[in-house]
Order: sequence, then C-alpha cells, then structure tokens
Amino acid sequence: MIVVGIIAVCVVLAVLAFFVPRLSRRPERGTQRTLGLGSRAGSKAPGVLGRLFSKPFRSSSKAVGKSGSAGRRTRGHMPF
Repeated sequence: MIVVGIIAVCVVLAVLAFFVPRLSRRPERGTQRTLGLGSRAGSKAPGVLGRLFSKPFRSSSKAVGKSGSAGRRTRGHMPF
C-alpha cells in the first residue's frame, strides 16, 4: 500500500514538474522532508534494524527527487 502511494506521489510530481517547473519545487521538498522524518525515526532502532527501517524512506526520498528532476529536465528538452 505504501509503495503504491510513493509511486502515485512520484507520478504527480513528475507531471507537475513538467507543466509548472517552478511550482513543483515546494511539493517535492515537502515530500522529501516528510520522508526524511520517517528515515530519521527508523534509524533510531538499534543496529541492523535501524538501517532496515530507514532504508525504504531513503529510497523513496531519492525516487521523489529523481521524478521531479526528470520532469523538469524533460520540459527543458521540449522545443516550446
């Protein structure tokens, strides 16, 4: 269920970044900030569990950043 939510957020951010690149930065940063909170909370667990609990949040944050930048980069390649 969480994976579907992250995929939906990435798609929405990519579309938003394509159509309004400047306005897409704030939602992207907000999403990354929220995922960063989850990552920091998960890393408080001891030892290996801390890395296991924080990894999904880190990879999701990386995916959100890549989808936003991909939308803006694609927009930059368009001829209009």
